[in-house]
Amino acid sequence: MTTVKTIRDGLIAGGMLMALVACTSTPPGDPDASTSGATTAAQPTTAATVLGAEEVSPLLDQITRRDGVDLNPARLADGLLPPTNTWFSGLVFGDAALPVFPMPLSFGLDDNGFAFGLPTVTTSEKTIMGGYAPIIDVTTGSKTSWQVTAYDKLSVTLEGSVDGKPFGVVRIAEGSPFVSFTASSAIDLTTNLPFTANGDAWSTKAGASEYGLVTSGKVNGSRIELDDGQRATWFATPTGGTLSGLAALADDPVVSTSVSYEVADDVTTTLRYSTEDGGSTAVTAMPHQVDSLVSDAEPIGTYTSIFGTLSVYPIGELTWSEPAQAARTGLDLSGLSSGERDELADAVRSDVATATPYPADTYFGGKALYRDAQLIQIARQVGAQDVADQLSTQVRTELEKWMEPGGCETREAFCFFYDTRNHGIVGNTPSFGSDEFNDHHFHYGYFLYAAGVLAADDPELATKIAPVMNLLAADIASNPANEYFVAQRNFDPYQSHSWASGTSPFADANNQESVSEAVTAYAGLTLWARASGNADLEAEAGWMHALESASARAYWTDFDLDDPVYQGFNHAITPLIFGGKRDYATWFSAEPAATLAILLIPVSPSSDQLRGDPERIKKNVAEATAGKGFEQQYGDYVLMYYALAGEQERQEALEVARRMDRELIDDGNTYSYLLAWLLSV
Repeated sequence: MTTVKTIRDGLIAGGMLMALVACTSTPPGDPDASTSGATTAAQPTTAATVLGAEEVSPLLDQITRRDGVDLNPARLADGLLPPTNTWFSGLVFGDAALPVFPMPLSFGLDDNGFAFGLPTVTTSEKTIMGGYAPIIDVTTGSKTSWQVTAYDKLSVTLEGSVDGKPFGVVRIAEGSPFVSFTASSAIDLTTNLPFTANGDAWSTKAGASEYGLVTSGKVNGSRIELDDGQRATWFATPTGGTLSGLAALADDPVVSTSVSYEVADDVTTTLRYSTEDGGSTAVTAMPHQVDSLVSDAEPIGTYTSIFGTLSVYPIGELTWSEPAQAARTGLDLSGLSSGERDELADAVRSDVATATPYPADTYFGGKALYRDAQLIQIARQVGAQDVADQLSTQVRTELEKWMEPGGCETREAFCFFYDTRNHGIVGNTPSFGSDEFNDHHFHYGYFLYAAGVLAADDPELATKIAPVMNLLAADIASNPANEYFVAQRNFDPYQSHSWASGTSPFADANNQESVSEAVTAYAGLTLWARASGNADLEAEAGWMHALESASARAYWTDFDLDDPVYQGFNHAITPLIFGGKRDYATWFSAEPAATLAILLIPVSPSSDQLRGDPERIKKNVAEATAGKGFEQQYGDYVLMYYALAGEQERQEALEVARRMDRELIDDGNTYSYLLAWLLSV
């Protein structure tokens, strides 16, 4: 079956509507139900709306509603929902605009105008840097203010004003090599570097790079004179390309974008770039897209980036495919011996007997529910039905408490409310800045996963918790944007991964650290969609799961070390990725085990993105365990990853696990799950 979905057509226009992480059901005898590889909806559908306004409005009538914290969207036009967790959030929030990285260019605003340029990529022992490069500075000659007046998943429109009077709009888009300006009144713009005539375009040299300009206005060196409605578009000439080749595509600027996907055995994504006059444009593909690009077009040049070489194509649509990923409620323990089942049953009883009270915040609270849902799955499969029944009652009671729509009316914790100021769901006891919209996909993914496990064979429970659980899903997966929620809050289809920071208060733009928790979030979303019978949501979740998994491998854990961008980088993983740099670092620890573990947690039954080249797994593990071995904090996750390298490594991991100090096992994990993973992978 193939499911076809359209995410967004056109812009959301005004009037129309510090990320931190942890530190961030299967019936008995039916293991196949817990290991289903299906991520495609049961029936194909062409519906374009997932958790839209008509569906979520009555749910919001039930839940507590109040204003959340002031995120200070200082440069956002009236009528627009705050675009948290996007690649361009830094343009919107805070007293001063911060740079963004739409690829291949960097871009920034200031009080005099705007600037852009190709980042200079430099690689050191722990950092691949491609920071803001304001090489071409465009000024108005007066104090200038800016507002985001429209945006969609890939593009953003900024209106400039002087003394309160608009003079024109700037448009940029992810994957577009162009920065375009359209005048809304007569204006003279000034560039810091003079442009000279070069065929049908204008050009200037800045270091080793050539920058081009196409305009319907008049150019006199550094001065560009534009009348109302006239345009100017700038670009950097790609390596191996020509000024004339890009100039021919620059004259018709991108005004909006849309995204669609097809879900089958492979997941195919199409990004569409619509231009003002309906003509052709240029689109830049990232390395993970180039490997599976669906296009007959030949590249017309390349750019250097922190992710490797970007290839630019003379196309209006960028289409590529990735393998679909399996979302599973639990591990498949059907192949265990009777002795191994007995060993696991004893471990489950011990873990349940020593359990601690559930945390009250949205991160650790959700993570604990996910953890115990996995214990239930293990207990059922190894014949510890008494423990499974006891724990099922306990987890169900806790989950139902969190899912009470009016819970925040009567208590301070274990509840959610709708933030009417910022338009999203927030936990009453936040953590890691979740009240500022940090990490919502990480937090809510655990709740969704736990619900998908418990409700898989309990339709009564699915119905009971659906009002709030669907609002958690809507917070990270509504599509398209509506008056209540932005579209797919964290997810970036172009880069194929999520952004964790709500307001992105960083000079290197937004970031994500725990990509493995993002993968888990979309797997959990798939399971909840399946348990609640929402085929459209299941298809969308499967699409995001596939892309997040692909980018996790391409840029966090399994990238090609032979690419020139990694020369001088002394590590095999990049735990922390910003728009403008990649760091061998975490927000919470400098320990090598932590830098790897944050890309592994929680090692869920759906973490197939961790499987890969055995030699690369061993290389990553060797760095994480150097000098300390596995018996250290986060060593349990590293041990589970190590077992994926082969049968010998799995047996070694079992020996270590059986003698490991259980106090070292992370609070989001259990000895039972560690052992079950090592016995079954």
